[in-house]
Amino acid sequence: MSTPPASSSETSPSPASTTWWRDAVIYQVYPRSFADGDGDGIGDLPGITARLDHLAGLGVDAVWLSPFYTSPMADAGYDVADYRDVDPLFGTLADADRLIERAHALGLRVIVDLVPNHTSDQHAWFRAALTAGPGSPERERYIFRDGRGPDGAEPPNNWKSVFGGPAWTRVTEPDGTLGQWYLHLFDSGQPDLDWNHPEVRAEFLDVLRFWLDRGVDGFRVDVANGLVKAEGLPDWDEELALLSGATEDGPTPPMWDRDEVHEIYREWRTVLDSYEPAGSRMMVAEAWVEPPSRLAMYVRPDEMHQAFNFTYLGAAWEAPALRDAVDRSMSANEAVGAPTTWVLSNHDVVRHASRLGTGKPGSFVGIGLGPDDPQPDAELGLRRARAATALMLALPGSAYLYQGEELGLPEHTTLPDEAREDPTFHRHNGQVVGRDGCRVPIPWVADAPAYGFSPTGESWLPQPPEFGELAVDRQEGVEGSTLELYRRAIRLRRELGLGQGELRWDPTLGSDDVLAMRRSTPLGEVLVLTNLAPDPVAVPDGVRVVLSTEDGPHPERELARTGTIATDVTIWALLD
Repeated sequence: MSTPPASSSETSPSPASTTWWRDAVIYQVYPRSFADGDGDGIGDLPGITARLDHLAGLGVDAVWLSPFYTSPMADAGYDVADYRDVDPLFGTLADADRLIERAHALGLRVIVDLVPNHTSDQHAWFRAALTAGPGSPERERYIFRDGRGPDGAEPPNNWKSVFGGPAWTRVTEPDGTLGQWYLHLFDSGQPDLDWNHPEVRAEFLDVLRFWLDRGVDGFRVDVANGLVKAEGLPDWDEELALLSGATEDGPTPPMWDRDEVHEIYREWRTVLDSYEPAGSRMMVAEAWVEPPSRLAMYVRPDEMHQAFNFTYLGAAWEAPALRDAVDRSMSANEAVGAPTTWVLSNHDVVRHASRLGTGKPGSFVGIGLGPDDPQPDAELGLRRARAATALMLALPGSAYLYQGEELGLPEHTTLPDEAREDPTFHRHNGQVVGRDGCRVPIPWVADAPAYGFSPTGESWLPQPPEFGELAVDRQEGVEGSTLELYRRAIRLRRELGLGQGELRWDPTLGSDDVLAMRRSTPLGEVLVLTNLAPDPVAVPDGVRVVLSTEDGPHPERELARTGTIATDVTIWALLD
């Protein structure tokens, strides 16, 4: 085991403000699919470290790493067997230290994933629970229950797993008989912890300190809305899904978004705030919660700092729907003094370059798109994705990018069944294709083996041929490419201060087909226009376009010639 840095503050970037996270642009790395350093076809920490210059050049403020901990990989690392070590698949603790050090040297902060709802069934605690038997202190850390019926052969309640099938698995006791059942809201290899147990709470406080002492700047908290279950574990007859949180007029599900969960995060916040500079360490909640007023509870002043805005991610590509998602989200967050955190893609949803080409609203969370589904319109999807990203980056608050979206990568919708690894696919007997399509290794060099992902040409998931033309080396320095669009947008966002301040909708320019937003910045008034109409729309006189998502190397020239912007295009313009 390597020795952590002597002081977490010594290796952190010098922040202009301890509240850097309020308007940061943060880039998600899915480690097994970012860059493979040893040639085994699976991305790793040395591979990521070698490619951090790409993120610095992109202009992002921080990198979030999906899990790289010791794991049997029943759910791609979200089944953690040891929270204080690195799985050999990804490297070593020394590799993690080098990654953090290199990121900080480049001015990038580092956020790591924390998975507190469940452990792996290979975690030492769970193995001890199986050995110890019913009624033991070891089992009290998890949710073990006797089955229903005279012989206990029926699960303790009717809950279903998010990944399909029952949420309970029966164990064989040490004496060889069938015995108790344990709860797993996800895969059977991911037993849920009992967060009423003081040892569970103490353990995760220590895990937080372990990684903070190594210099990390924050945590993305997996399934943040799921830790606490209702007393008595009552039956729930509704469909169990990540989005089945509280509603305005309905009951709270017994397994999601319980009010008691907030006590946990208040305790965690105290730990983070104890590190210097005070207030510079952050947490972001993955909480599939509706309505926004419930989600805002996670970002009250003494809890989390951010919560992903999935309301916006799943909104239809229509001006009223997008405007409503922005207004409701910002209003709810402003009520508790928190920034809104925008996101369009991640490792659980269909990439937005494909999602927006389907013509259907929604996030497709956990479902995916397969060869038997209607295929997205690739050209339309990318055009809308570029416009959607420019709109998102013009909104006040923080924004998250998912690896490869800066290249315009589509979902891999034609993966063969034999290549799929997502437990969602297997637990649904192939009826749901799952999330592998958004997790395919990204392309770096068009003419290299595995498009530069791996030096040997190995790739844990096959890459589609269209990735070649989208590789980094094919887009770098090419004016109008998606990569250069992202670089320019992120730079301008920082120069104009668009992550801060307020927005005002312009009713004179906006309509049911057009979003028109005004932002006051240190460099002057900025007009943000997104045309969702079927025809071009006029741009007012006296504006200077500084960003356009229109294809081609000089879109501003076409705008100057016609005085209009085309369908599915966003512009940023300074008002004279």
